[in-house]
Amino acid sequence: MPKSNTNEMPRLLKQDQAQTIQRELLAWYNKNKRNLPWRQNKDPYKIWVSEIMLQQTRVDSVIPYFQRFIERFPSIEDLANAPEEQVIKAWEGLGYYSRAKNLHAAAKEIVFNGDGKIPSDRKSILKLKGIGSYTAGAILSIAYGKKVPAVDGNVMRVFSRLFALADDIHSSSTRKKMESIAEQLIPEENPGDFNQALMELGALICTPASPTCLFCPVRSVCDAYEQGIEEQLPRKKKAKPPVQQDVVIGFFRYREQFIGEKRPDQGLLAGLWGFPTFELSPGEDPLQKIKNFCDQKQIPGSKYIIKGKFKHVFSHRHWKVDVVQVDVKHPSFSLPATWEWMGIGQKEEKTWANVYQKVFKLE
Repeated sequence: MPKSNTNEMPRLLKQDQAQTIQRELLAWYNKNKRNLPWRQNKDPYKIWVSEIMLQQTRVDSVIPYFQRFIERFPSIEDLANAPEEQVIKAWEGLGYYSRAKNLHAAAKEIVFNGDGKIPSDRKSILKLKGIGSYTAGAILSIAYGKKVPAVDGNVMRVFSRLFALADDIHSSSTRKKMESIAEQLIPEENPGDFNQALMELGALICTPASPTCLFCPVRSVCDAYEQGIEEQLPRKKKAKPPVQQDVVIGFFRYREQFIGEKRPDQGLLAGLWGFPTFELSPGEDPLQKIKNFCDQKQIPGSKYIIKGKFKHVFSHRHWKVDVVQVDVKHPSFSLPATWEWMGIGQKEEKTWANVYQKVFKLE
């Protein structure tokens, strides 16, 4: 059975096991590492951008976004001097837009309040917006060659299996334990390559389902493989089910114009563009909801139709969406402060949340 010792600090690694992992993993990485654009050099800015993009996003999806972003903002100075709207637009499609906002805010902090260089020490870099323990470790080890752990989900899965640990990988205490293991395991030479090798192993070999152990360079020292429990690990508590919510989106149209709405600066889809959106009570009719709203706000609707239906999945909630198109008699009515009439040409100037991109596709 795997060891369940969540409240204990990890024991010192066996020297022969640690040496085998270091030697075999680095040799495997040097031979098998993927040719990724942020691996072409050790530019801390490019490594930082890539690591922020890779949070909650697959490598294959990130590559074209990374290349366009670096072309648009080739240096930290370019990023810091850009308006936030341009940065968000360049991020469009990657989702989790708070990552882009934090990246932008941190770049401005470095350029305008610092010395223009990404910090090379852990204490300073952790003060920057959007940089946590993992991202700090990745930048410091890969760009600056510092012996600092970089423990992400891939690494936690690898460690769970290598050392047959049954700890819940969603627990903060487990992360601390994994970071302690990494500190013991990282070699003095090539710490950045070693951290990337661990991540690469998790991405390519030690995958969440059906790990390909026969091709694993450290199979000979893997405790889970020896015990035949590699597919039972890592352990994690069952996540709470996502909140189910029925919503209606109002698509208000006058000739070739339509109304867009800028979302609030806080909360879900903060600061992005979309359409007026209303939560529905159980059994509430979406058409009637929009009609009642138009009556209350004195919006001169002349025609109401269900334009389409779809579902959209956020990380912690699921929307079941009805889209109601409202043809209005004239555009000369009072708009809420966050609403704006626009034409199709103006659409491309705004950054639209993915859920609202689906509305355009209903045309």
